[in-house]
Amino acid sequence: MSNTPLIECKALYKQFQAAEGAAVHAVVNVDLELARGETLAVVGESGCGKSTLANTIIRLEEPSAGQVLLDGVDISHMGSRELRQHRQKMQIIFQDPFASLDPRRQVGKAVSEPLRIHGVTPEAGMEETVAELFRKVSLPPDVMQNYPHQFSGGQRQRICIARALALQPELVIADEAVSALDVSVQAQVINLMMDLQEEMGLSYLFISHDLAVVERVAHRVAVMYLGQIVELGTRKQVFNNPQHSYTQKLLDAVPIADPKARKKHVMIEGEIPSPIWPKGQSPELVTMREVEPGHQVAIEDL
Repeated sequence: MSNTPLIECKALYKQFQAAEGAAVHAVVNVDLELARGETLAVVGESGCGKSTLANTIIRLEEPSAGQVLLDGVDISHMGSRELRQHRQKMQIIFQDPFASLDPRRQVGKAVSEPLRIHGVTPEAGMEETVAELFRKVSLPPDVMQNYPHQFSGGQRQRICIARALALQPELVIADEAVSALDVSVQAQVINLMMDLQEEMGLSYLFISHDLAVVERVAHRVAVMYLGQIVELGTRKQVFNNPQHSYTQKLLDAVPIADPKARKKHVMIEGEIPSPIWPKGQSPELVTMREVEPGHQVAIEDL
């Protein structure tokens, strides 16, 4: 197996134009690697740039600067025709499964669509291929003729997972893929994703603000704040030895069911800084230091 990371981001930026020449600096100078078979979780509060990072990596958003390497190949500025052959290697699962499915189409046709677009399955074998995908996500093939409204939220997300797996990708981006589900259903879908990872050798980029879920699924964790990575390490390093003040506050805010185990939360005071910068100005770049092997933290001004 190659030692080349499956995904590598090098000084990745994504900006959006705002009024009067200002810009929203959504992703700022991000360096990340994702190994084969690994789950890398990107965590942070809403608006920190997690989803924009995911969309830029998979090229749903065009990067403003920097590189995205897939299997060592720079895909960040490829044209649509050249990028097409690389699309099979990476798929995405969105937060809202109902919005991800066409309400007018049978779910079997929705799952078969990527197979038809890429021409990887002959029409004669299409039905059995789709049926096998349904079985893989623990849904009976006889529901393939149904429409999205006839399923529960958890079942719809399983259908979206089946569609994401249709092309046998190496990378699956899960963008808040379980946050819209009930807690019990979350556990079922998470267990399914972990089983599929082991069975198919998948790599996950797991975008989430739910640290309890992240602690269950992630091998490594990247903490994002105002578009920049401020802490990066293994799950154990980040959860047991958080070094950055922002990481510490995120962990302090996690609700604990046992009253005896609770501690007084440290509330974050003041307004969250805006990622919008006036024309000609940009955020100061963080400098990372290694506090232990594999554990990097942004240097803070004391």
